[in-house]
Amino acid sequence: MSCSLNWRIGRETDDPAGADQATGRMSVIGVLAAAEPMPRRQFFAYGAFGLPLAMAALPVYVHVPRLYAEIPGMSLSLLGVLLLAARLADAGIDPLLGGWSDRTAKRQRLILLALPLLALGMVALLHPPQVGAPLWLMGSMLLTYFAFSLASVAYQAWGSELGRDSGERTRLTASREGFGLIGVVLAAALPGLVSSDTAQGLSWLAWTFVPLLFLLGALTLFGTPASVQRQPAGGKLLGDLWRVLGNLRFRRLLAVFVVNGIAAALPATLVLFFVADVLQAEVWSGAFLALYFISGIAFLPLWVALAQRFGRVPAWVASMLLAVAAFSWAWTLGAGDLQAFAVICLLSGAALGADLTLPAALLADIAEGGGTEQNNSAQAGGYFGWWNLVAKLNLALAAGLSLPLLDLAGYRPGDFESTAGLSAVYCLLPLLFKTIAAVLAWRWRNTLESSS
Repeated sequence: MSCSLNWRIGRETDDPAGADQATGRMSVIGVLAAAEPMPRRQFFAYGAFGLPLAMAALPVYVHVPRLYAEIPGMSLSLLGVLLLAARLADAGIDPLLGGWSDRTAKRQRLILLALPLLALGMVALLHPPQVGAPLWLMGSMLLTYFAFSLASVAYQAWGSELGRDSGERTRLTASREGFGLIGVVLAAALPGLVSSDTAQGLSWLAWTFVPLLFLLGALTLFGTPASVQRQPAGGKLLGDLWRVLGNLRFRRLLAVFVVNGIAAALPATLVLFFVADVLQAEVWSGAFLALYFISGIAFLPLWVALAQRFGRVPAWVASMLLAVAAFSWAWTLGAGDLQAFAVICLLSGAALGADLTLPAALLADIAEGGGTEQNNSAQAGGYFGWWNLVAKLNLALAAGLSLPLLDLAGYRPGDFESTAGLSAVYCLLPLLFKTIAAVLAWRWRNTLESSS
């Protein structure tokens, strides 16, 4: 890095204009070198907004289908079509929102714009009317998806600019994802704790979500230091988005993310079936999920420490191997093996912390041109836009792959005698994808990792 920097300064000082540019670069480098490390409170301030964002995501994907299915006159076929259309639109718009973020001088303005829209969308979505429910669902879901995606892309891209080196970007990402896991646990637990009636519990969740959204959003916006001033992107939107995909390092990271993401989404899609019909312990489903996410929160600091000591790719690969070992054991479980499955949830949840933090931290480096002579910060929104699109498609691919396979294997929900196919798809298929992801990540480790 230092040799490259000296070579460039030497070339640029051959002429007066180059000397001015070199002096400017050296002054910026001097400021960054002299800058104090970011205080811990500012890492927490940045991460706080991840909590309400995660609170919004879980009910939209988990609770909304059941909530609207119970409305008289809402057929399951119509509900499925509406949900599919809204989710496809949601995934497709992420890169465009990322491009918009890149063309905005301060990404925080887009977060401010998204806050009231997200609050309105969530309150409307979780309070369906008895008349005109299909139109209400489509409108409120599109509003919620738009605001959520706009806030998420701008928030993630802003975080990549805040970090001055790989270590800071990793800690910022860990803070964001740690708060996000807390938000998931709250969204999963609160409705059932408040009321046994689903609609009442979700109504209470919506009205709790609104003040948390604005309070934690304000903490992030006003408690986080301003990022380095950047020049907004000025090229053609679609051209810039395609140019992002031309980055080899990004394409390789995205390939590992896709394979690893499917490996994670498969058990997420099937876990409730597995607990109900293989373990025959449906009443423990909530406890197992809570243990899984709490373990992810608890082990986040460990993965950050391992990443700083050994590198983010080796730490990420180690987490994949841990998940493989845990799920290899799950294949042997049967009815009543609750303690063994709790240990599996603990171990796989620990691996979740690395999955959420380390690849996103690697992406933040790529978005900032970490470890290269190129600075991509004007296109950080484009990178995170494509990233979020792939993350959402992973969930769709997991469902589209696993459910037909279960049907072919003869599995029927509630039939305890037909669970062999379920165990195979739930346990073994993720092992295949996770192993492929680990091999690819290790093979490309020198490309994926930077020393910025």
